[in-house]
Amino acid sequence: QVQLVESGGGLVQAGGSLRLSCVVSGSIFRVTRVGWYRQSPEKQRELVGAITSGGFTTYADSVKGRFTISRDNAKNTMYLQMNSLTPQDTAVYYCNGVPPVWNPWGQGTQVTVSS
Repeated sequence: QVQLVESGGGLVQAGGSLRLSCVVSGSIFRVTRVGWYRQSPEKQRELVGAITSGGFTTYADSVKGRFTISRDNAKNTMYLQMNSLTPQDTAVYYCNGVPPVWNPWGQGTQVTVSS
């Protein structure tokens, strides 16, 4: 069973930065398109961005130019560098395949941006 472990969240002021990490157990990670999702109480879970096994990235319009996804296949780890954060980025952030292929989801990591 694949396990997903997200970390790196926290409380940051608007305009600040955070770097999230996602460790995926199992070698399947290396051949899978993976991505970051987020969910807030007001919204359904949404896809923030994705990265292919070869490193090609796509992003939601709301984060384009501010967020950067990267991966280290040797470490089974994906990263989300978040810059110029706004209160609208406040959410629990999760990782999974794109589309989601692994259950259960990880516990997520809370990102809170204060104004």
